[in-house]
Amino acid sequence: MVNSPDAETDPPADSNDHLVAHRGLRTVLFTIGGISLALGVIGIFLPLLPTTPFLLLTAACYLRSSPRFYHWLLSHPVLSKYLLAYLDGKGIPRRAKIYTTLPLWISLLFSSYLVPLTWVRIGLLAIGVAVTIYIWRLPELQPASDQQARR
Repeated sequence: MVNSPDAETDPPADSNDHLVAHRGLRTVLFTIGGISLALGVIGIFLPLLPTTPFLLLTAACYLRSSPRFYHWLLSHPVLSKYLLAYLDGKGIPRRAKIYTTLPLWISLLFSSYLVPLTWVRIGLLAIGVAVTIYIWRLPELQPASDQQARR
């Protein structure tokens, strides 16, 4: 929270500030969050399924649909380690970047092979390039063993 001159008089932030107003949309977001959570947990055990991006999607969906589940996710002893570094601006591990961009490009190339429309292929390529640039420009979180060795 940014400190303003009137910080003592500012009302406390409501934990429901980010909630979507429409109940049906909250239900859809909560469902997407649950599916994404399941995929993220599976990704912990399957090497080619990315964990961090699915958990970030889960956090975004839960933030807008259920503060209770959002806080549960951020305080979870295992799952929170995938999220907190990113949310604190420290970045994501190189492994997560690779496991995010590799399936992205495999699915985009397969999709562009299936779709005969040139403008759709160009759109898919543009999305892939933009997402890849975004992911690889994020700070790279060093493994805990590397961080301790530097101290």
